[in-house]
Amino acid sequence: SDLRGRERSRKPEDIVKEVECLAKSGVVEIMLLGQNVNSYGKGLPVEDGEPVTFAKLLKMVEKVDGIKRIRFMTPHPKDFSDELIEVIAESDKVCRHIHLPFQAGSNNVLKRMNRRYTKEGYLELTDKIKTRIPDIALTTDIIVGFPGETEEDFEDTLDVVRKVRYQSAYMFEYSKRTGTPASTMTEQVELEAVKRRFKRLQDTVAEYSDDKFGSQVGQIVEVLAEEVNSEVPLLITGRMSDNTLVHFKVPTNKKEDYIGKLLNVKITENCRFYLMGKL
Repeated sequence: SDLRGRERSRKPEDIVKEVECLAKSGVVEIMLLGQNVNSYGKGLPVEDGEPVTFAKLLKMVEKVDGIKRIRFMTPHPKDFSDELIEVIAESDKVCRHIHLPFQAGSNNVLKRMNRRYTKEGYLELTDKIKTRIPDIALTTDIIVGFPGETEEDFEDTLDVVRKVRYQSAYMFEYSKRTGTPASTMTEQVELEAVKRRFKRLQDTVAEYSDDKFGSQVGQIVEVLAEEVNSEVPLLITGRMSDNTLVHFKVPTNKKEDYIGKLLNVKITENCRFYLMGKL
């Protein structure tokens, strides 16, 4: 889907061809991007009697030789299908990370945002995802102080954070932007209240974050080496399937040789620092 303007879906065969070209050039991880990837397939002709869905597209891309990891963003909670959950659960290539913005926990605020889902529906979805894919890492976007948000509304947001236990969250203070529907809404929240709520949200996300790191000490995990660490040149920075950023040493000075490769890395107790391990 396009990120600007009306959504349109690219032909699946064009996407697969592009991924095949990337694989031939040595790319091992790709990300499928869309304003709402769940709506992929709109406007495309029906194939073999069935509509093309984003879940089906993932299965097509998964078949490309050379591609080891598949990421995607951003899905919308209103149409995250059971089919998509099953494809992720059964896949060896789709990464164990879903960024699932909920923006606010109050049904009143969600309605004003025109989000078209409810707090209850969102929690049901995240519970379904975590039950079917126990090792999944969920991250999210949250806006504090949207026009009309009361203290009770904000407590609903904190309730969602406590129940879902996100790995991390992008948090934003609402700011009035000219030309947006929200900028003309009444009941703009006072800045002092927004600041106070934002601090409480930060503390709650930190307290309830689902950090699987501690339970993995001693294990060997797969990490994609992305770059030589800019602050500590002795280390390489990479990313696990669940999107956790890690820093580790390699047994050579030729660190650049490892960039772009999937490596087996042993987690040590030295928080977030890893040493090369062998299977």
